[in-house]
Amino acid sequence: MKKVLKIALFCILGLVVVAGLLVWMEFGSLLKGAMSCEKLDDGLYYMEYKGDDGFDELMNRGGCETTEQMANYVMDFLSRGHYKGEITTKEADFGCSALTVATPDGDILMGRNFDYPSAIGVIMHTIPNRGYESITTFNVEFYNFGEDYRPEGFKNQFMALTGLFCALDGINEKGLAIADLTAGDSIQTHQRTSKPDLTTSAAIRYMLNNAANVDEALKLLNGIDMHSEMGFARHYAISDSSGRSVVVEYVDNKMVVTESKAVTNHYLCEAKHNVGLVEGDDRYDRLCQRLDLVGGTMNKKQLTEAIEDVSQPQREGFLGTAWTMVMDLKHPSVTYYSRRHFDKPFHFELSRTRE
Repeated sequence: MKKVLKIALFCILGLVVVAGLLVWMEFGSLLKGAMSCEKLDDGLYYMEYKGDDGFDELMNRGGCETTEQMANYVMDFLSRGHYKGEITTKEADFGCSALTVATPDGDILMGRNFDYPSAIGVIMHTIPNRGYESITTFNVEFYNFGEDYRPEGFKNQFMALTGLFCALDGINEKGLAIADLTAGDSIQTHQRTSKPDLTTSAAIRYMLNNAANVDEALKLLNGIDMHSEMGFARHYAISDSSGRSVVVEYVDNKMVVTESKAVTNHYLCEAKHNVGLVEGDDRYDRLCQRLDLVGGTMNKKQLTEAIEDVSQPQREGFLGTAWTMVMDLKHPSVTYYSRRHFDKPFHFELSRTRE
Protein backbone atom coordinates (compact mmCIF):
# COMPACT_ATOMS: atom_id res chain seq x y z
CA MET A 1 0.00 0.00 0.00
CA LYS A 2 2.79 2.39 0.92
CA LYS A 3 4.61 1.59 -2.31
CA VAL A 4 1.48 2.29 -4.37
CA LEU A 5 0.92 5.58 -2.52
CA LYS A 6 4.52 6.61 -3.08
CA ILE A 7 4.26 5.84 -6.81
CA ALA A 8 1.02 7.84 -7.01
CA LEU A 9 2.60 10.80 -5.23
CA PHE A 10 5.61 10.76 -7.55
CA CYS A 11 3.27 10.62 -10.55
CA ILE A 12 1.31 13.61 -9.28
CA LEU A 13 4.53 15.49 -8.55
CA GLY A 14 5.77 14.67 -12.04
CA LEU A 15 2.56 15.99 -13.58
CA VAL A 16 2.83 19.18 -11.53
CA VAL A 17 6.44 19.68 -12.63
CA VAL A 18 5.56 19.04 -16.28
CA ALA A 19 2.59 21.42 -16.04
CA GLY A 20 4.82 24.03 -14.46
CA LEU A 21 7.42 23.64 -17.19
CA LEU A 22 4.78 23.96 -19.90
CA VAL A 23 3.41 27.14 -18.29
CA TRP A 24 6.93 28.55 -17.98
CA MET A 25 7.72 27.72 -21.61
CA GLU A 26 4.59 29.58 -22.71
CA PHE A 27 4.59 32.48 -20.26
CA GLY A 28 8.13 32.57 -18.85
CA SER A 29 9.35 35.71 -20.64
CA LEU A 30 6.12 37.55 -19.76
CA LEU A 31 6.27 36.46 -16.12
CA LYS A 32 9.90 37.58 -15.80
CA GLY A 33 9.04 40.86 -17.48
CA ALA A 34 6.14 41.51 -15.12
CA MET A 35 8.19 40.64 -12.05
CA SER A 36 10.96 43.04 -13.12
CA CYS A 37 8.73 46.08 -12.59
CA GLU A 38 10.03 48.51 -9.98
CA LYS A 39 8.97 51.96 -8.85
CA LEU A 40 11.58 54.67 -9.45
CA ASP A 41 9.74 57.81 -8.41
CA ASP A 42 6.24 59.25 -8.17
CA GLY A 43 4.51 58.24 -11.41
CA LEU A 44 7.51 56.49 -12.99
CA TYR A 45 8.26 52.74 -13.18
CA TYR A 46 10.88 50.59 -14.91
CA MET A 47 10.54 47.15 -16.54
CA GLU A 48 12.78 44.81 -18.53
CA TYR A 49 11.59 42.33 -21.13
CA LYS A 50 13.64 39.83 -23.11
CA GLY A 51 12.10 37.47 -25.67
CA ASP A 52 9.45 37.46 -28.38
CA ASP A 53 7.84 40.89 -28.25
CA GLY A 54 4.94 39.92 -30.51
CA PHE A 55 5.53 42.65 -33.05
CA ASP A 56 6.39 40.40 -35.98
CA GLU A 57 3.11 38.55 -35.52
CA LEU A 58 1.25 41.85 -35.33
CA MET A 59 2.68 42.90 -38.69
CA ASN A 60 1.97 39.45 -40.17
CA ARG A 61 -1.67 40.03 -39.28
CA GLY A 62 -1.65 43.37 -41.10
CA GLY A 63 -1.18 45.57 -38.05
CA CYS A 64 -3.94 47.57 -36.33
CA GLU A 65 -5.59 50.81 -37.36
CA THR A 66 -7.35 51.69 -34.08
CA THR A 67 -6.30 51.74 -30.45
CA GLU A 68 -9.11 49.28 -29.72
CA GLN A 69 -7.78 46.78 -32.25
CA MET A 70 -4.29 47.24 -30.85
CA ALA A 71 -5.52 46.77 -27.29
CA ASN A 72 -7.28 43.55 -28.23
CA TYR A 73 -4.16 42.21 -29.96
CA VAL A 74 -2.12 43.09 -26.86
CA MET A 75 -4.58 41.14 -24.70
CA ASP A 76 -4.33 38.17 -27.06
CA PHE A 77 -0.51 38.27 -26.92
CA LEU A 78 -0.28 38.62 -23.15
CA SER A 79 -2.73 35.76 -22.57
CA ARG A 80 -1.21 33.63 -25.35
CA GLY A 81 -4.67 33.44 -26.88
CA HIS A 82 -6.33 32.02 -23.76
CA TYR A 83 -8.33 35.15 -22.95
CA LYS A 84 -10.46 37.31 -25.21
CA GLY A 85 -11.27 40.21 -22.92
CA GLU A 86 -11.03 43.84 -23.97
CA ILE A 87 -8.93 46.81 -22.96
CA THR A 88 -10.53 50.21 -23.46
CA THR A 89 -8.68 53.44 -24.18
CA LYS A 90 -9.28 57.11 -23.58
CA GLU A 91 -8.51 60.33 -25.39
CA ALA A 92 -6.78 63.45 -24.11
CA ASP A 93 -4.67 66.29 -25.48
CA PHE A 94 -1.04 66.55 -24.48
CA GLY A 95 1.84 68.94 -25.02
CA CYS A 96 5.54 68.19 -25.29
CA SER A 97 8.94 69.57 -26.35
CA ALA A 98 12.03 68.08 -27.96
CA LEU A 99 15.46 69.38 -28.91
CA THR A 100 18.39 67.61 -30.60
CA VAL A 101 21.91 69.04 -30.31
CA ALA A 102 25.53 68.24 -31.02
CA THR A 103 27.95 68.54 -28.11
CA PRO A 104 31.35 70.29 -28.27
CA ASP A 105 32.89 66.79 -28.20
CA GLY A 106 30.91 65.62 -31.22
CA ASP A 107 28.27 63.59 -29.42
CA ILE A 108 24.54 63.86 -30.28
CA LEU A 109 21.89 64.37 -27.60
CA MET A 110 18.10 64.62 -27.66
CA GLY A 111 16.07 66.12 -24.82
CA ARG A 112 12.34 65.53 -24.51
CA ASN A 113 9.51 66.57 -22.15
CA PHE A 114 6.23 64.66 -22.04
CA ASP A 115 3.49 66.99 -20.74
CA TYR A 116 0.08 65.58 -19.90
CA PRO A 117 -2.98 66.13 -17.67
CA SER A 118 -2.30 62.86 -15.80
CA ALA A 119 0.26 60.11 -16.31
CA ILE A 120 1.79 56.93 -14.97
CA GLY A 121 4.95 56.43 -16.99
CA VAL A 122 6.42 52.97 -17.56
CA ILE A 123 9.96 52.72 -18.92
CA MET A 124 10.20 49.54 -20.99
CA HIS A 125 13.69 48.16 -21.65
CA THR A 126 13.19 45.57 -24.39
CA ILE A 127 15.61 43.06 -25.90
CA PRO A 128 13.49 41.29 -28.56
CA ASN A 129 14.37 37.98 -30.16
CA ARG A 130 14.43 39.79 -33.49
CA GLY A 131 15.04 43.50 -33.71
CA TYR A 132 16.99 46.19 -31.93
CA GLU A 133 17.20 46.61 -28.19
CA SER A 134 15.37 49.74 -27.04
CA ILE A 135 14.34 51.80 -24.05
CA THR A 136 10.92 53.44 -24.43
CA THR A 137 8.28 55.14 -22.32
CA PHE A 138 4.52 54.81 -22.32
CA ASN A 139 1.72 56.36 -20.27
CA VAL A 140 -0.30 53.37 -19.08
CA GLU A 141 -3.17 55.70 -18.17
CA PHE A 142 -3.98 55.70 -21.88
CA TYR A 143 -5.53 52.30 -21.14
CA ASN A 144 -8.47 52.39 -18.77
CA PHE A 145 -7.09 50.04 -16.13
CA GLY A 146 -8.89 51.99 -13.40
CA GLU A 147 -8.60 55.38 -11.75
CA ASP A 148 -6.29 54.13 -9.00
CA TYR A 149 -4.23 51.82 -11.21
CA ARG A 150 -0.52 51.56 -10.48
CA PRO A 151 1.84 48.87 -11.86
CA GLU A 152 2.30 47.42 -8.39
CA GLY A 153 1.44 43.85 -7.48
CA PHE A 154 1.79 41.04 -9.99
CA LYS A 155 -1.55 41.49 -11.78
CA ASN A 156 -1.02 45.20 -12.38
CA GLN A 157 2.62 44.67 -13.33
CA PHE A 158 1.56 42.09 -15.90
CA MET A 159 -0.94 44.57 -17.37
CA ALA A 160 1.86 47.13 -17.73
CA LEU A 161 3.45 44.88 -20.37
CA THR A 162 1.09 46.62 -22.80
CA GLY A 163 4.04 48.99 -23.19
CA LEU A 164 5.69 46.38 -25.42
CA PHE A 165 3.48 47.56 -28.27
CA CYS A 166 3.04 51.26 -27.61
CA ALA A 167 5.63 53.97 -27.01
CA LEU A 168 5.57 57.74 -26.79
CA ASP A 169 9.33 58.12 -27.05
CA GLY A 170 12.51 56.11 -26.90
CA ILE A 171 15.95 55.20 -28.20
CA ASN A 172 17.37 52.00 -29.66
CA GLU A 173 20.82 50.40 -29.62
CA LYS A 174 21.76 52.08 -32.92
CA GLY A 175 21.20 55.55 -31.51
CA LEU A 176 17.86 56.23 -33.24
CA ALA A 177 15.70 58.42 -30.99
CA ILE A 178 12.01 59.24 -31.50
CA ALA A 179 9.47 61.38 -29.64
CA ASP A 180 5.72 61.70 -30.29
CA LEU A 181 4.07 65.11 -29.87
CA THR A 182 0.68 66.63 -30.72
CA ALA A 183 0.95 68.62 -33.92
CA GLY A 184 -1.40 71.57 -33.53
CA ASP A 185 -4.92 70.60 -34.58
CA SER A 186 -7.43 67.76 -34.38
CA ILE A 187 -7.21 66.64 -38.02
CA GLN A 188 -6.36 62.98 -37.73
CA THR A 189 -4.41 60.90 -40.22
CA HIS A 190 -5.97 57.75 -41.62
CA GLN A 191 -4.12 56.35 -44.61
CA ARG A 192 -5.99 53.49 -46.23
CA THR A 193 -4.15 51.51 -48.87
CA SER A 194 -3.05 47.88 -48.98
CA LYS A 195 -0.12 48.50 -46.61
CA PRO A 196 -0.04 47.24 -43.00
CA ASP A 197 -1.78 49.55 -40.52
CA LEU A 198 -0.24 51.05 -37.39
CA THR A 199 -1.28 53.67 -34.86
CA THR A 200 1.11 56.50 -34.01
CA SER A 201 2.39 55.00 -30.76
CA ALA A 202 2.74 51.50 -32.23
CA ALA A 203 4.71 52.93 -35.18
CA ILE A 204 7.36 54.20 -32.76
CA ARG A 205 7.85 50.63 -31.56
CA TYR A 206 8.02 49.45 -35.17
CA MET A 207 10.68 52.01 -36.08
CA LEU A 208 12.83 51.41 -33.01
CA ASN A 209 12.69 47.65 -33.58
CA ASN A 210 13.76 47.87 -37.21
CA ALA A 211 15.48 51.18 -38.08
CA ALA A 212 19.09 52.20 -37.38
CA ASN A 213 18.83 55.81 -38.59
CA VAL A 214 16.46 58.51 -39.83
CA ASP A 215 16.47 57.33 -43.46
CA GLU A 216 15.51 53.79 -42.44
CA ALA A 217 12.80 55.11 -40.13
CA LEU A 218 11.29 57.21 -42.93
CA LYS A 219 11.36 54.21 -45.26
CA LEU A 220 9.44 52.18 -42.68
CA LEU A 221 6.85 54.96 -42.29
CA ASN A 222 6.40 55.04 -46.07
CA GLY A 223 5.68 51.31 -45.94
CA ILE A 224 2.71 51.49 -43.57
CA ASP A 225 -0.69 53.15 -43.34
CA MET A 226 -0.55 55.62 -40.46
CA HIS A 227 -3.54 56.13 -38.16
CA SER A 228 -3.75 58.90 -35.57
CA GLU A 229 -4.92 58.05 -32.09
CA MET A 230 -6.00 59.95 -28.99
CA GLY A 231 -8.15 62.28 -31.09
CA PHE A 232 -5.44 64.71 -32.23
CA ALA A 233 -2.96 65.24 -35.03
CA ARG A 234 0.51 64.02 -34.10
CA HIS A 235 4.04 64.55 -35.32
CA TYR A 236 7.35 62.83 -34.66
CA ALA A 237 10.75 64.21 -33.76
CA ILE A 238 13.26 61.67 -35.15
CA SER A 239 17.04 61.93 -34.72
CA ASP A 240 20.00 59.61 -35.19
CA SER A 241 23.62 59.30 -34.15
CA SER A 242 24.84 61.16 -37.26
CA GLY A 243 23.13 64.29 -35.98
CA ARG A 244 20.35 64.32 -38.54
CA SER A 245 17.08 65.49 -37.00
CA VAL A 246 13.69 65.69 -38.71
CA VAL A 247 10.06 66.30 -37.85
CA VAL A 248 7.51 64.05 -39.56
CA GLU A 249 4.01 65.46 -40.02
CA TYR A 250 0.93 64.40 -41.97
CA VAL A 251 -1.04 66.80 -44.19
CA ASP A 252 -4.06 65.50 -46.10
CA ASN A 253 -2.95 61.96 -45.23
CA LYS A 254 0.46 62.51 -46.82
CA MET A 255 3.73 62.35 -44.91
CA VAL A 256 5.78 65.55 -44.89
CA VAL A 257 9.36 65.69 -43.59
CA THR A 258 10.95 68.89 -42.27
CA GLU A 259 14.55 69.24 -41.08
CA SER A 260 14.46 70.71 -37.56
CA LYS A 261 16.37 70.41 -34.28
CA ALA A 262 13.48 71.67 -32.16
CA VAL A 263 9.77 70.85 -32.03
CA THR A 264 6.85 71.55 -29.70
CA ASN A 265 3.12 71.44 -30.49
CA HIS A 266 2.57 73.37 -33.70
CA TYR A 267 3.19 72.38 -37.29
CA LEU A 268 6.60 73.14 -38.79
CA CYS A 269 6.01 72.07 -42.42
CA GLU A 270 5.45 74.75 -45.05
CA ALA A 271 1.90 73.63 -45.87
CA LYS A 272 0.64 74.23 -42.32
CA HIS A 273 3.43 76.34 -40.84
CA ASN A 274 2.65 77.51 -37.29
CA VAL A 275 -0.86 76.02 -37.30
CA GLY A 276 -1.62 75.32 -33.66
CA LEU A 277 0.82 77.89 -32.28
CA VAL A 278 -0.95 79.42 -29.28
CA GLU A 279 -0.36 83.04 -28.34
CA GLY A 280 2.01 83.17 -25.39
CA ASP A 281 3.49 79.72 -26.03
CA ASP A 282 7.14 80.54 -26.67
CA ARG A 283 8.66 77.13 -25.88
CA TYR A 284 9.84 76.55 -29.46
CA ASP A 285 11.40 80.01 -29.71
CA ARG A 286 13.12 79.60 -26.35
CA LEU A 287 14.67 76.31 -27.38
CA CYS A 288 15.92 77.81 -30.66
CA GLN A 289 17.24 80.92 -28.92
CA ARG A 290 19.15 78.89 -26.35
CA LEU A 291 20.75 76.86 -29.13
CA ASP A 292 21.69 80.01 -31.05
CA LEU A 293 23.22 81.62 -27.95
CA VAL A 294 25.73 78.78 -27.57
CA GLY A 295 26.63 78.66 -31.24
CA GLY A 296 24.61 75.55 -32.06
CA THR A 297 26.27 73.14 -29.63
CA MET A 298 25.35 72.17 -26.06
CA ASN A 299 26.83 69.85 -23.49
CA LYS A 300 24.56 67.56 -21.50
CA LYS A 301 24.15 70.04 -18.65
CA GLN A 302 23.15 72.83 -21.03
CA LEU A 303 20.65 70.62 -22.87
CA THR A 304 19.11 69.45 -19.59
CA GLU A 305 18.76 73.08 -18.49
CA ALA A 306 17.22 74.02 -21.85
CA ILE A 307 14.63 71.25 -21.72
CA GLU A 308 13.95 71.99 -18.04
CA ASP A 309 13.32 75.64 -18.96
CA VAL A 310 10.38 74.62 -21.20
CA SER A 311 8.97 71.97 -18.83
CA GLN A 312 5.41 72.57 -17.66
CA PRO A 313 4.49 73.12 -13.98
CA GLN A 314 1.52 71.42 -12.41
CA ARG A 315 -1.72 73.35 -12.33
CA GLU A 316 -5.36 72.54 -11.68
CA GLY A 317 -6.42 69.65 -13.90
CA PHE A 318 -2.99 69.32 -15.51
CA LEU A 319 -0.06 67.32 -14.16
CA GLY A 320 2.48 69.23 -16.23
CA THR A 321 5.68 67.51 -17.34
CA ALA A 322 5.24 63.85 -16.45
CA TRP A 323 8.76 62.86 -17.46
CA THR A 324 11.84 64.30 -19.09
CA MET A 325 14.43 62.35 -21.08
CA VAL A 326 17.97 63.24 -22.10
CA MET A 327 19.16 60.66 -24.65
CA ASP A 328 22.74 60.09 -25.82
CA LEU A 329 22.63 58.90 -29.43
CA LYS A 330 26.35 58.24 -29.95
CA HIS A 331 26.58 56.09 -26.81
CA PRO A 332 22.97 54.87 -26.62
CA SER A 333 21.64 55.63 -23.17
CA VAL A 334 18.99 57.77 -21.52
CA THR A 335 18.61 59.75 -18.32
CA TYR A 336 15.07 60.20 -16.97
CA TYR A 337 13.62 62.80 -14.61
CA SER A 338 10.12 62.23 -13.23
CA ARG A 339 7.68 65.10 -12.73
CA ARG A 340 10.34 67.85 -12.89
CA HIS A 341 12.48 66.26 -10.16
CA PHE A 342 15.64 67.39 -11.90
CA ASP A 343 17.71 66.64 -8.83
CA LYS A 344 16.82 62.94 -9.12
CA PRO A 345 18.15 61.38 -12.35
CA PHE A 346 17.67 57.75 -13.41
CA HIS A 347 20.22 56.59 -15.98
CA PHE A 348 19.91 53.53 -18.23
CA GLU A 349 22.26 52.16 -20.88
CA LEU A 350 21.54 49.89 -23.81
CA SER A 351 23.65 46.80 -23.35
CA ARG A 352 24.24 45.58 -26.91
CA THR A 353 27.34 46.71 -28.80
CA ARG A 354 26.47 48.57 -31.96
CA GLU A 355 28.06 47.30 -35.17
